Amino acid sequence: MRPPLVDPHVHLWDLAHIRYPWLTGPFDTDNPNGSVEPIAVDYPLDAYLADAQAWDVRGIVHIDAGADPADALKETQWLQAMADTRGLPSGIVAFAALHEPQVETLLAAHVAHANVRGIRHIINWHPDPARSYSLADITTTSEWMRGFGLLRKFGLSFDLQAYPGQFAHLAALIAKHPDTQVILNHTGMAIPGDPDGWETWRRGMAAFAALPNVAVKISGMGFTWRPWSADLARPHVLETIDLFGTDRAMFASNFPTDKLFGSFDQHFDAYDAITATFLADERAAMFGGNANRIYRLGLDL
Repeated sequence: MRPPLVDPHVHLWDLAHIRYPWLTGPFDTDNPNGSVEPIAVDYPLDAYLADAQAWDVRGIVHIDAGADPADALKETQWLQAMADTRGLPSGIVAFAALHEPQVETLLAAHVAHANVRGIRHIINWHPDPARSYSLADITTTSEWMRGFGLLRKFGLSFDLQAYPGQFAHLAALIAKHPDTQVILNHTGMAIPGDPDGWETWRRGMAAFAALPNVAVKISGMGFTWRPWSADLARPHVLETIDLFGTDRAMFASNFPTDKLFGSFDQHFDAYDAITATFLADERAAMFGGNANRIYRLGLDL
């Protein structure tokens, strides 16, 4: 029996309302997603609910969708208005560039909205420019570390999207902030083709798993393999759950971005099959309960 779903990683966008540089042509394939042209169309709440119709969706967490940084607050305002009228998204993880001098002002503006729970600042850096989301690893700068330290003041969690080669120094920083909940995105974005790729991922994931304030979202299979299959994903998913435990792992759709790699049902049917032998309460936690607790949604599941 499928447990209720609280999807902790959803993106919605209205391209006429908010600017999204990464969804604006011309499109190329020389980036971590491949060409995003197939998803460069409006993705409203009803489109998500149609994609997820086979599942009993009880709540969703909207994660910053790569809007132009100048539209970060506009995105939060749009989502909060949607939540006020539709009841979804249940939680909002907003964008803030933690290294910016005025980040504290933006954090204060975000938390004035009732459903805001956290911040995401994509910080993936890799020596291969085609994989990098930024020109340098800003997480090693004093400015970024200062910004990360401000999250606790506002009661905000942090959604961490980075590459395994960055995990060691990030784990050391997060260990200094035990009161800040961190949620690692996309199963740690392993890069098997890197020298020692799986071992770099494994060591980094173990360092994060040793910190009780770090949880993980299992999603983004297409970042690691294209194409991917349930058989490929199985050991990857099971090892992640083994490291973090069933109380700190969450299954997430990353829709519509993961639509580039397969349908909603392809992803969630795989997660369902991979965990078929787990206890019912463990599955309930990973498909819904953990997201409800970690993102402080207060849903009655």
